[in-house]
This record gives sequence, C-alpha cells and structure tokens, in this order.
Amino acid sequence: MDLFKSRVVREDRAHTAPPHRIHAIRNGRMYMAYRTHRGLLAGATATVALLMTAASASATGAGPALGPQARVFMVNPVQSSGDQTLTDAKDAADAVPATAYATVALRNLDGSGGLSGRWASIRSDTGASARVSDATSYDRHDDQFEQVMAYFWVNEAQEYLQGLGFGSELPGANDRVQPVRINQWGADNSFFTDKKAEIRFGKGGVDDAEDAEVIVHEYGHAVHNAQVPGFGTSLEAGSIGEAFGDYLAVAVGEHAAARYGWPVKTDLACVADWDSVMYSEAPHCLRRIDSDKTYADRVGEVHADGEIWSRALFDIRTALGARVADRIIVNAQFGFAPDTSFAVAANTTVATAQRMYGKSAADAVRAAFRARSIPGVA
Repeated sequence: MDLFKSRVVREDRAHTAPPHRIHAIRNGRMYMAYRTHRGLLAGATATVALLMTAASASATGAGPALGPQARVFMVNPVQSSGDQTLTDAKDAADAVPATAYATVALRNLDGSGGLSGRWASIRSDTGASARVSDATSYDRHDDQFEQVMAYFWVNEAQEYLQGLGFGSELPGANDRVQPVRINQWGADNSFFTDKKAEIRFGKGGVDDAEDAEVIVHEYGHAVHNAQVPGFGTSLEAGSIGEAFGDYLAVAVGEHAAARYGWPVKTDLACVADWDSVMYSEAPHCLRRIDSDKTYADRVGEVHADGEIWSRALFDIRTALGARVADRIIVNAQFGFAPDTSFAVAANTTVATAQRMYGKSAADAVRAAFRARSIPGVA
C-alpha cells in the first residue's frame, strides 16, 4: 500500500516548453508527459448561500436545507466517530455507521441534473454518473457516492477561499470550474495533473474520494497551479505543495465541521484518518501537520519534507487565528516561483504578512519559519 498517495503530475505543452520535473510519484518513480492548454470551463450559476440539515444523529441543528441535497461523510468517518477500528471491508455499506453521514445542500449546480456547477465538474470513468435527484440515496457501496463527495468538497474548498476574500478583495485562487475524474488512475493513488488542470482520484482500500481530506489535498495542488502555473519544479517547491495540500485539507475540514455542527473526535492535525486505515497504525494518519521536524530532517522526499513546511503553517494558524493566517498563507503563494525554495517562500510569506497586517503578524510568521530552522529567513 502506498503511504504517500497524492502527487502532482506536471505535463507540459508539447513542442513549446521543456518538461517540468514531476514529483511525488508513488514508490519514488518519476514520469514525464506533456501538457495541453488549460482552457477554463464555462461558469454556471451564482453562489447560493444554503445551509445543510444533518441526517445523522450526531450532527446538530440547522433548519431545513433548500435546493438539491446529498449524503456525504462529515469529513471522514474516523474523524467524526473517533472509531479507529473502522475498516474498508471492500466498500461494504455496513462497514461505516449511518451516523457518519450528513445530508447537505449541493450548492452552485448548473441545473443539468449532473454534478457540474460553478466550481466543480465531476466525471466518472467507472460506473454510471451520479444524478443529483438520487444524491441522498447513495452510500459508500455506490460508485456514485464518491462523485457526490468530490463535488461537495471541491465546492466547499472554493467557498472557503471565497469566504477569505479570494475572488473579491484579493485575487481569485482557482476560482473556476475544477474538472475531476473519479477512478481514472485505477490504483490506490490520486493526483492533480496539468493536463486540463484536472484532479483524478483512485480506488483501492478506502477509495480516495471517500475522505474529504484527500479530496481537498488534491484541490490544494490545483490552487497552487492556478496561482503559479507549473508550481513544484524543485524538491523544496514540491514539498511546499504537498504541505499546503495537507494544511488546506485540515483547514477546510475544520471550517466545515464548525459550520455544520459536525463532531470532531480525532486529532485535528492528523490528515486523512479514514483513507489511511488500510496502511497505518492506529491512530490512523496519512501525515501530520504538527510534526517536530526541522530543516535538518529533510530526506529528499516531498511528502516527508512537506511536514516541515506544514508545521510552520499550522503554527502561523495557532498564532494568528484561522482567517488571518489563511489569508496570508494563500495570498503569499501568488509571489512564489515554480521552483521556489523554503527560504524564499518563507520570506515572501513574512513580507505578505507585513503588507497585509503589519509588524506583529510578520513577526509571528517569521517565528514559525525560524522554529523549523529554515535558513535565510530574514
């Protein structure tokens, strides 16, 4: 089983640019390919501010949801239940309790009857496409459940960024229709590819799109690529990309849990508790964003080295609060180069904090990076 399951595949335009380095390929293998033009898909309906109603006994209190609805996991079943004994059981519906699900509003749909809308367009390569009209009936035994999860959580992630001001007072951060393909990879791995700027989710064990934190991690790569096309062409830039994906997954999951009144019964800093049950010891984690790693602990692998950067981001969040921290963190990324180093990216983030919020915020950001012993932090 591949512990480091997410990756970015950089695919360059044929005959017009040298190939970018591909990083974070499973089992240390690397591949080269080519990129076609990333044309933006057409926009759809305006944002509808809808809340959800929780179907599970453990979710709390919103009024009736309006518009199309669906069943999804409350981030993931391990996080919402605290049950570290849950296993995949070959996609069996009864492997996960009914209390792990919530009924939510599917926002920003385009009215086609399928899972496409303002911020996401879902395509299935295995099984029939999900229908919005049936979205409350799917469970994890159905291939269509993963499609619904992908739509809801990609939309949720973009709404979170919009709520921070990206796309209004700040530049948009992947504020477009995000193409997603389910089970395209055909293996227990998921990735973002420059080809059509598409996210692809794999299957095997716990299918990847059953865990919201895996979905949002991959969306983090799409955000980075939208901000800095071709981002991740050096080892340290690739590590920053993996770290940001993990950090964004935790941030969006925490925000959603608070927004909808969902329970959080595992350690917040643990990434992908559910997806990792097949290949990690309890308490299950794919990775963590609160490790004690410093720059001296680099091993030359982007997921492992990313835990250095993600800890710095987590410390910034602790020091400044979620909203201020995330506005700084995401806004700073517009100033990164595709092959940025830890030192240059850290200094860019410090400068962004100074510009947006002044000296005290810059000092907190600087302290977080210095605590990771990143050299050259001014």
